[in-house]
Amino acid sequence: MIKQKVCAFIATRILGWKLIGKPIPVPKCIILGVPHTSMWDFVISFLFYAGIGGKAKVLVKSDIFKWPLRGLLLWAGAIPVDRGKGASFTRHMIDAVRREAHMHLAIAPEGTREATKNWKAGFHTLSRALDIPVYYGYFDWGRKEIGVAEQVLITEDVEADMRRIKQWYIDKGVIGKHPERFDPY
Repeated sequence: MIKQKVCAFIATRILGWKLIGKPIPVPKCIILGVPHTSMWDFVISFLFYAGIGGKAKVLVKSDIFKWPLRGLLLWAGAIPVDRGKGASFTRHMIDAVRREAHMHLAIAPEGTREATKNWKAGFHTLSRALDIPVYYGYFDWGRKEIGVAEQVLITEDVEADMRRIKQWYIDKGVIGKHPERFDPY
């Protein structure tokens, strides 16, 4: 409870963010984090989800899991990712989620903080393999608003799903900390 109040206070009173939504009400899910244009997205996301009473895990590139950040990242729910592993990493994540009784996994489908049209579909693979829902999550630096929204419809058509997901963020009008790095088109 103290962690929740402190995180909410920092996010809202000190940093000026508006927190939208409640923790996802299912034991296992994936929360998309878009647009991912800055390392600050992780900090704001952590403060947000902890501030509304949730606990999420997030994938972070393994390169930064060095002293002095390693302990802090692990405490905040970061999971180190070797981005060169691809499919074997996805299998590893499927096993990891199956082992946990509760896992809200936050994933940035862009896979990078740079502008990219080619979003990663690993979250889609995880969702279908584990039969767990995916939710829209967003951080809008323009409005200083962060939240979780409705569940994403996941079908067998990955390409159509990705187009629909990107369109949701376009329609939402979210702005990244570095707007030039967000290119969902």
